[in-house]
Amino acid sequence: MEEIRSAMEQQMDLMADLVQKLSGELRTGLQPAYANFIGFFHAIDWKEPWIMGLMAFHALFLMVTLLSRRHLNFHMFLFFFSLGGVYFAESLNRVLRKNWKSFSTQNYFDPHGVFLSVLWSGPLLVIAMIILINTLFSLCYLIVKWKRAELRHRARLARTKQE
Repeated sequence: MEEIRSAMEQQMDLMADLVQKLSGELRTGLQPAYANFIGFFHAIDWKEPWIMGLMAFHALFLMVTLLSRRHLNFHMFLFFFSLGGVYFAESLNRVLRKNWKSFSTQNYFDPHGVFLSVLWSGPLLVIAMIILINTLFSLCYLIVKWKRAELRHRARLARTKQE
């Protein structure tokens, strides 16, 4: 019995050490990501007209998405439009990288497309997720409505059989 207790204590000590190491790594692991984000944020000139236009486009697109949440067909158009924008982001990045001098003060368009992924594809994916969640809620509501109608219909049929 004593051997089992000592084995359990050793196992618990090992687990406690692992949890402490993991939590320490997580705490220090987020600092470089935060520093990279702040560096990325400060490297962008937010006063450039095309960046302000891009932000206005995303805000307008989000408002249209939220205000049209009851129109599922229009939402499907918006969903495919946003996913199409994400799909063509690589081609858009290539074109913008070649022509950045005509509309920007600095070249934001790296070969990996990080800038465009963050400022173009990221918001479009968030909006697509909002549309998807709204569609799932609408479908759940429709299933409940359909099932209630089916139960009412069955109850009516049962009443007419009894009469």
